[in-house]
Parts: sequence; C-alpha cells; structure tokens
Amino acid sequence: MTENRAERSFLPKLRQQLQNLAGNRRRGRVVLCIAVLVIVATGSGIADIYLPNLLPFLDPSGFSATNSTTGSVDLSGPFFQSLGTNGRSCGTCHQPGNAFGLSATNVQFRYFITQGKDPLFAQVDGSTCPTGPINNSLLLNNGLIRIGLTVPPNQFDPDPPQFTITAVQDPYGCALTTNAQGQQIVSVYRRPLPSTNLGFLSAMMFDGRESYVYPLNNAQTFQANLNTDLTQQAIDATLTHAQANNPPTTTQLSQIVGLEFALNSAQLNDFFAGNLYGQHGSQGGPQFLPTQNYYPGINDSLGGDPEGNQFNPNVFTIYTSWQNSRNPQQASIQRGENIFNNQALTISNVPGLTNGNQITGTCTTCHDTPNVGNHSFPLPLDIGNGRSLLYETDPNIIAGLKQLQPPTLPVFELVCTQGSMAGQTFYTTDPGKALISGQCSDIGRGKGLILRGLAARAPYFHNGVAANLSQVVNFYNQRFQIGLTRQQTQDLINFLQTL
Repeated sequence: MTENRAERSFLPKLRQQLQNLAGNRRRGRVVLCIAVLVIVATGSGIADIYLPNLLPFLDPSGFSATNSTTGSVDLSGPFFQSLGTNGRSCGTCHQPGNAFGLSATNVQFRYFITQGKDPLFAQVDGSTCPTGPINNSLLLNNGLIRIGLTVPPNQFDPDPPQFTITAVQDPYGCALTTNAQGQQIVSVYRRPLPSTNLGFLSAMMFDGRESYVYPLNNAQTFQANLNTDLTQQAIDATLTHAQANNPPTTTQLSQIVGLEFALNSAQLNDFFAGNLYGQHGSQGGPQFLPTQNYYPGINDSLGGDPEGNQFNPNVFTIYTSWQNSRNPQQASIQRGENIFNNQALTISNVPGLTNGNQITGTCTTCHDTPNVGNHSFPLPLDIGNGRSLLYETDPNIIAGLKQLQPPTLPVFELVCTQGSMAGQTFYTTDPGKALISGQCSDIGRGKGLILRGLAARAPYFHNGVAANLSQVVNFYNQRFQIGLTRQQTQDLINFLQTL
C-alpha cells in the first residue's frame, strides 16, 4: 500500500470509520471527541468535564486514544488550568487529541481559529526569540518550543564546561545571549514531549535534566524518583512556560502528577487494519499498556538487565498474531514489526553507543523496552539528526539528513578545551546533554523517546526535522545503511503508525 494510495483513500475510509464509531452506543462518543478537541485546543474554560477512557481522536492513519487507570481524565483539574500569567496550562502543549503530545497540525488549527491569540503562541518561547518581533514559524511548521538553557556552570554542574560555545549561524538573533548575571543563555528549539506513558521513562526531558539529580535507573528508587522528577518538572514548566509568579501548590502538584501517572496513550484504530487491540489476538492500543511489565534496565540491549535476563531483540510482540492475516494491512503491520525487531543495521558514529567502533544491531538495540520502545536505561545518543549539512562530514549522516526537511535553526560551534577530547570541534543545532553536564562527551546527545502514539503527534525527532514517518524511516535507512526495499519501507511505516 503506497502512501499516495492511502492518501487518495483517506476520505472514504474516514467516512466509514466515523459511521462505525457513530453506530449504536458510540454515536455520542464521536460528537464528544470533536467537542473535547475544540474545547481543549482553544484553551476554553471548562469545569467538571471528563474525558472518558478510549475516546477516539482522529489522526492521519486512524484514531488514537488514552486510557487512564482512574477511569477517565478530569479536564477541569490543575493540569488543564492556567496557573501562570500568560493563560497557559500543562494541557496547552500536551493535548489529549495528540496522545498528550503536540502535533504541528494542532498548532496550525489553533493559530487559525484564534488568529494567533492562543496562549500557546506566548512570545516567551512560542516565538523564535523572547523579545523583538514575534515569529511563530518554528512552532507553526515544526511544533518547536524555544528552550533557553544556561551554559555551565549552572544548577546542574557548578564547574566550568569543557568547551567554549559560539553561534556560527544565528537566524533569529538570540541563539546565544548573556543574562544579567553574566551567564550565557543558549536558545535551542525542541518538541514538547508527551505527558503520558510516563511509567516507562528512563530519563525525563530530551537532555535528561529533570532526572539528572534523581535518576530513573534503579528499580528500588524508581517510583519515588519519578514522583520527585515529575513534581519538579511541573514546577519548572509553570514558572517558565506559563510565566507564573509562584509555583503550584502542593495539592495542585499532587493532582498534576497523579493525572500523569495514570495515563497511557497509543494508536487505537487503523483505517485499513481496523481495531488494534483484541482483533485476532492483537495487543495494540492503550488498553494493554498498564499491564506491561517494566523496571529500569529491563531487556537492556547492552547486557545490563538487573535481573540477569539476556537481551531479546523481539521487543515488540503486539502484532505477532497477525502473521498469517488475510487482511493485507494487518499482514504488512506484522512484517513491519518483524523488521523493527530483526532487520540488521550498521551502526557507526553514534556518540554514547559506538565509542568509535562500528557495530551491527537492530532498531531494538536502542529501543529495547518491551512494547514501548525507549531504552530502559538512560542512554542519551547522538544519531546525527541535529547536525547541519553545512558542516557535516560523515557521509552516512549526510545521506540521512538529506531525507529530512530541517527547519532553519541556529548552528553552534563547540570547541573542547579540556579533558580527553580537548582540541576537537563540533557543530550542532542542539548541544543536548552537554548543556547540563558541561562534558564534551555529551555534545549533541539526547534520549530516545517512547514510541507509543506516534501517529498522533507529527512531526518527529526532538527538533521536528521529519514531517512524517516516511521521512523517519528514510532517514534511518540511509543513516544506518539498512537497505530496505520499497515494500519493507512501507511495512515499517505501517507498523510505526499503529503504535
């Protein structure tokens, strides 16, 4: 099934799905879905409104949904309340209709219906720079929020960094500034991370900064540290993104974190494959996730499973039962699952993993958490999608970057002045974890994301450089010399959009 054919078939399939969902007891759910989408997306005032479990939200390949272990999502709680000064709430960037992430389509819809007045577009980080002319282009086109980070020494690392940093490309005039305390502030642009499926986290935030002090790498401390990290993240987000004068109250923080703990989101239905859970033994959808076993290091691909279990590359097993399906889309999805689990990759020049060597692996080398897809231990990596074609020299990274549609971002030059990497120079659009640790070995490195709910939250990668899953697969195919055929490429896309 080619993408063009899928696009041509979109409207009749959509009509059929809506008719199916509207039948009998589900008629009201579709109406409620549309109402909730409009209410939450526009930030309208709501009170005593609950999002029922498994309410379907339309996305390009079917419907996504959320399951809460409390039975429903309270849309009147503090997660959806403005606790700052600019009208924003947690729900501003974590939309139920986008599997509690944020899609560029959602951003564009809100910009259109509010004429750019939605709190999402607050200049503090919804614009390319916090002062000067308002420019929402990165948010509109790539779903990117500006993050202003202090170069070490900072709250995480009191020592001077091992590198100097300069902006060699500064398209908006605020790539690198100095605050009143004389500290360097770096503007990087990142996608909001989903605030769901958080019970499977191994690091919090792309650069791991919210779990830097209380890491999520030990089963004995996991739940306590996760609660601490989520609480601190809610405080930081309210004070920065919502520009609050005071942090949320203890009660508000408890309710926000409690809501997040309860959420699991995933794709519920595929236009061509039908229901993804319970159909001929399938275990897609969010219903299965609360029962999925997890502990830090489970199935670690690098041999560190604390229970001593060997790595099993068959990380995803939710569509194994579709192997002999007569439905061509179901059969394609199962083939894609097998490709994800077992197709060989040639992995090279991935700081944090290869250490100068070339290794053979699979997608599950980095995505080893069973049926979830992030790495079960903190493993920040630099796969090259934050590099710039103007400065890149690795031919495999160049080939991968050419499959993407990167926005115009600042490019930073980092020159290592201390440590074992002294004398080396790096060019990147996002220094990643290095802005937290001050270490040259962390330049460009960031965590791999949980893969569930992908179809609901395009574009992809931390910097929104892939507009769709086709570009994601094409990037990996070139970057790691996989050699996928056209059919294998489509099978892998079909699988990823059902997660």
